[in-house]
Amino acid sequence: MSFREALAAGKFVVTAEVAPPKGTDIGEIIEVAGLLKGRVDAANVTDQQSSVMRLGSMAVCHILKDEGLEPVFQLTCRDRNRLALQSDLLSAHVLGIENVLALTGDLPELGDHPEAKPVYDLDSVQLLQVISRLNNGCDMAGNELKGKAALFPGAVVNPGADTEASYEMQILKLERKIAAGARFIQTQAVYDAKILAAFMERVTGYGVPVLAGIIPLKSAGMARFMNKNIAGVNVPEELIEKIARAEDRVETGIEIAADLIRQFRGLCQGVHLMAIGWERKVPAILDAAGL
Repeated sequence: MSFREALAAGKFVVTAEVAPPKGTDIGEIIEVAGLLKGRVDAANVTDQQSSVMRLGSMAVCHILKDEGLEPVFQLTCRDRNRLALQSDLLSAHVLGIENVLALTGDLPELGDHPEAKPVYDLDSVQLLQVISRLNNGCDMAGNELKGKAALFPGAVVNPGADTEASYEMQILKLERKIAAGARFIQTQAVYDAKILAAFMERVTGYGVPVLAGIIPLKSAGMARFMNKNIAGVNVPEELIEKIARAEDRVETGIEIAADLIRQFRGLCQGVHLMAIGWERKVPAILDAAGL
């Protein structure tokens, strides 16, 4: 069953995140693909995540397909104009890559090439509109395509926005993304079931499946860093204290992630595990969660 079919069938879906290497050695990618195959419904491949130069997302998506793991092609507007974005989307289709997560992209100054010039010819809403047009057989300028695409577009949202104004802005942006064609939603990391429940109650009528994001906690320092530096992420103090006191932080991090999955199962349509270096721990997290 494909990722698209699993969502349509109402299955509790699991996706994980895979980061391309900074170089040409793909050994780790192939190893991770073997570990995730049969355990997750699809694997997101990040696109120059945090504006750090890496091997391209489309190439890694193609590798994952060859290894029997369905990819989600993350595509940012930061590095490409509308010509390149449309060309990459058509190329993804030809390579058999169906799932696309439309992202605006982090600012270049956050990464390892801060002097890089950002493009931002389009934003994520416009990119979703482009995908819809390509699926309907024409490009952004209205020119007819010789063979249309069949892409399955998704978008992101932050359900834990810090203020009421920013929360309402997230809801407004989500509505625009769905209107532009988003067929699935993946969220920023969530660590509180009450926050997710309130968000799901707000968006339940939108009719688009939501996958709640989880970043496994490796340490108390990591949790505090995210609370301070990542907008909308709030790791509750009890979780920070739990991992700070733990004798085995790896086992405790796995336990916390698994417990969040169990809490979220009745609230949303799936989870998205952003392991950030812990990709090999994903099977253990799913085992502990009973998946």
